[in-house]
Amino acid sequence: MKHKSLDLVCFGRSSVDLYGQQVGGRLEDMGGFAKYVGGSPANTAIGTARLGLKSGMITRVGDEHMGRFIRETMQAEGVDVQGVKTDPERLSALVVLGIQDEEQFPLIFYRENCADMALCEDDIDEDLIASSRALLLSGTHLSTPKVAAASRKAIDLAKKHGTKVVLDIDYRPNLWGLAGHGDGESRFIANETVSQHVQAFLPDMDLIVGTEEEFHIASGCEDSLDALAVVRTMSKATLVCKRGALGCRVFEGDINGWQSGAEGPGFTVEVFNVLGAGDAFMSGLLRGWLGGEDWPTSCAYANACGAFAVSRHGCAPAVPSWQELEYFLAHGSEHKALRFDPVLNHIHRTTNRHKKHNRLVAFAIDHRYQFNQWAESAGKSPTDIAKFKQLAVQAAQQEAGQDAGFGMLLDDRTGRAALHQITSTNAWIGRPIEASGEFPLQLEAEGEIVQHLSDWPLNQTVKVLCPYRLDDDSGTRQHHEQLILKLDRACRFTGHQWLLEIITAREGNSPAFDQVSSIMQHFYDLGVRPDWWKLEPALNDAYWLSVGEVIDKNDIYCQGVIVLGLNGTIESISEAFYAAAKQPWVKGFAVGRTLFSEAAQGWLKGHLNDAQAVALMAKKYQLIIAAWDNAQVQK
Repeated sequence: MKHKSLDLVCFGRSSVDLYGQQVGGRLEDMGGFAKYVGGSPANTAIGTARLGLKSGMITRVGDEHMGRFIRETMQAEGVDVQGVKTDPERLSALVVLGIQDEEQFPLIFYRENCADMALCEDDIDEDLIASSRALLLSGTHLSTPKVAAASRKAIDLAKKHGTKVVLDIDYRPNLWGLAGHGDGESRFIANETVSQHVQAFLPDMDLIVGTEEEFHIASGCEDSLDALAVVRTMSKATLVCKRGALGCRVFEGDINGWQSGAEGPGFTVEVFNVLGAGDAFMSGLLRGWLGGEDWPTSCAYANACGAFAVSRHGCAPAVPSWQELEYFLAHGSEHKALRFDPVLNHIHRTTNRHKKHNRLVAFAIDHRYQFNQWAESAGKSPTDIAKFKQLAVQAAQQEAGQDAGFGMLLDDRTGRAALHQITSTNAWIGRPIEASGEFPLQLEAEGEIVQHLSDWPLNQTVKVLCPYRLDDDSGTRQHHEQLILKLDRACRFTGHQWLLEIITAREGNSPAFDQVSSIMQHFYDLGVRPDWWKLEPALNDAYWLSVGEVIDKNDIYCQGVIVLGLNGTIESISEAFYAAAKQPWVKGFAVGRTLFSEAAQGWLKGHLNDAQAVALMAKKYQLIIAAWDNAQVQK
């Protein structure tokens, strides 16, 4: 048998979900929507990847922005997308949905001639099916002759290569043409033709999963135990019946009452959103089944994942990571509404990051105060500053644009065009939120932080420079702490990562390196959990050791530390790199004036032309990257 490089390939429906953000009203009255990947198989592909399985996806997406969003999101979640085809003629499917109350979840499918329903037999890659331990199909892709034929081919190839076949009955009458456009939330309409059509596929299944109503449609019988018994006469598959608050039952043999099925522990939580709960359940079930667990354990995984989903907003985004699931099963939660559990939320947020960096070589040019001074003394305008920052982007991309660790710090005040330019790339982007040159710390924009961040793309990391020393007066310290706490809460709400830069150096005073680890611990004690720390470049190992110990103690899910330059020479920064590189939490650097100061002042005064300025910055950037790489080799 060919080596199985994947645990699971999911086949069929993929879409973009536009989820109403206002809860407790009609879809007509919702004014804001969050954008997620949707579609049951796509949700399960993402969910199982989060839980540690190697999952892949076979679907079609449109050759447009939403199609790229589906592909890129699945890829970022760790899903193998080699089976995702781009359809140049059709749009990606779209679903608009909301949470009206505990019983009503209005939903509109936009799936007329959509890309995923154009899947055909030619789209099925035999090698991909052969490389997987299991194939997951959903009922939607049995609903038309074309997709049913594609599903049949996938099943036949799975059987040929020893790949287990799983059916998520996933019955949506609307998608079988049995309900109107306004009845998207309808879950059951009896129909003999649908029942007979589904039954043709049941004998080939190894695992069949559905709600009681879904087993009703599969069997053509509306008593749940009788329905399971009917399906048993047609299939030797293991049957898993989802029963909502009653948990689930697993039947490997004959159906002799509910007690004849295996079960796992259930979890009492507040029901906030049932949409996507089945996909989360399936993700947990498959994590257990394909992980070799017994059925009670697999059911525990499934029920817990379902509990997370009903307590959160969205479908795929609600599925826990493996670390989060382990923590919940071991410790439980004091909160019936799991979305309000701060520990679980932190694990969820940090372990499901789309981008994790073990290397970061960032060109920092978010400086504003210095540029304004230089431009004024040279008789130049803000337009000239903006142009120079675009030259800096050119230099940085020229030197490190292909480096997986490439990043830039850029501002929206003096470098807006450059910021927009770099935000549309794969680079790591940091964007300052603090007012430049102000003490004590002030934010750049007025109003609530959440309101300010709502305009920021999610791939921009929020950077705040906090001038903080333990010997500052209590009023200054308290002011800084309150702002940082507000920023931490705002970023958790908006989904932005954020970076806390601690500056202990003041005019006339050297950095207070001996205070930094204590400052970090103090912020952790306040409840602050930044994704990144940006710290001053000390030369001694003890400093970096103490920094690492604080992170080890307080937040093992931190992205890491980056070293700032403090306008040092390349030689002095290189020396700091040798000390910092020994600390595993230090992932790289964000250096600024060392790289651009000479070029900026020369260009603004007319002593350097564009090409010369770009070449000078690129050369210095090259030297700094080489210094970091050399430090990594020597550690």
